[in-house]
Amino acid sequence: MSTRRYLLVGGGVAAASAASHLRRRGFDGQIALIGEEPDLPYERPLLSKGFLAGTADFGELQAREPAWYGEQEVELRLGTRVASFDPSARSVTLSSGERLGYDALVLATGLRPRKLPGFDGERVHHLRTAADARRLHAELARSQRLVVLGAGFVGCEVAATAAGLGKHVIVLEPAGTPLERALGSAIGTVVTEVHREHGVDVRPGEYATSLMRTRDGLLLTTNLGKRVECDLVLVSVGSEPNVELAVRAGLATGNGIVVDEYGRTTAPGVYAVGDVAAQYHPVYRSRIRVEHHDNALRQGANVAATLTGASEGHADTYWFWSDQYEHSLQAAGRPRDPDGLVIRGSMAERSFSAFSLAGDRIRGVVSLNRPGDVLAVRRLLFEPHQVNAEQLRDESVPLKRLVPRTRGAAARV
Repeated sequence: MSTRRYLLVGGGVAAASAASHLRRRGFDGQIALIGEEPDLPYERPLLSKGFLAGTADFGELQAREPAWYGEQEVELRLGTRVASFDPSARSVTLSSGERLGYDALVLATGLRPRKLPGFDGERVHHLRTAADARRLHAELARSQRLVVLGAGFVGCEVAATAAGLGKHVIVLEPAGTPLERALGSAIGTVVTEVHREHGVDVRPGEYATSLMRTRDGLLLTTNLGKRVECDLVLVSVGSEPNVELAVRAGLATGNGIVVDEYGRTTAPGVYAVGDVAAQYHPVYRSRIRVEHHDNALRQGANVAATLTGASEGHADTYWFWSDQYEHSLQAAGRPRDPDGLVIRGSMAERSFSAFSLAGDRIRGVVSLNRPGDVLAVRRLLFEPHQVNAEQLRDESVPLKRLVPRTRGAAARV
């Protein structure tokens, strides 16, 4: 058995994926996974949906079966924080003062919720961890009125879950529509209508400016001078990458930890994956940080390949989804000009795909209740193809016809 030791810092799916793929690829050295949370590595998408609603238990979230770690000789150090690491000495120091040497270090430190000054304390929630979801679930069970600050993906999903539990939900969103920055105003308008149809009071262009505690709950004042009473507040105004460890160790950072297409940081033997990694993409020819579950899984697998001698640069097409009520919102690629989209299907009937074009190529797609369209785009996005708006609008033209019979090298987009 090899004496090499690989340390994985982080308790999410990126670290678990790296551990799993290291073993699949035959690495027989030591693997230690160090996570600050006490829970086994788990998948986060259900936190705002089934887990929060109480219809999914923690076992359904776990990245691997509990017995797997012992069977694969992956050492778990949960509830443990890495205080610092020294790239020159190839060692990490834990919060307990213990030092561990490594041959390779993989940083999968993830994100933390962005805070709003003055919006904290009792009855004010953020949602990032299983512990956050447990607390929010418990308080929702004995409350009726929830205000969500911010209509991004997490805010919209929690609003949908709470409405499904029969709660009165108000969503305050400074932009013109929910998800406007990510998906544009046209799709954001559809999302607004969907939530309103389920009884959610969506208020675009409005945000909370102050919070007061009352005998019965909380009182918010908004930029429009309105007063909003509620039992609970969820602050969902974005997130920040946990780069502090990397900064203290002298690694290059920016909007995340800077890595190349193989997951390598600017320090020898140190890698970064998942939500915290600002990774160079060889097709887009730019550095991108992606906060999506699927990307974290793939980056974990990619760095395992790098560590076991394979040269497989990460060149994902990027895919994500968001389930809200009975609807599934999915996207692939990197849409530009979100308000200049080509629509296939019907927005009014809640069944459409919105395509973004770069010349005669598809750059990305956002789909509501059309997963097949997204799958087709993922298959052809980096392949040579030629398409126009008329073909995309015409549903008699199957998208799979756009895929070339002979696949070539990835095209630059």
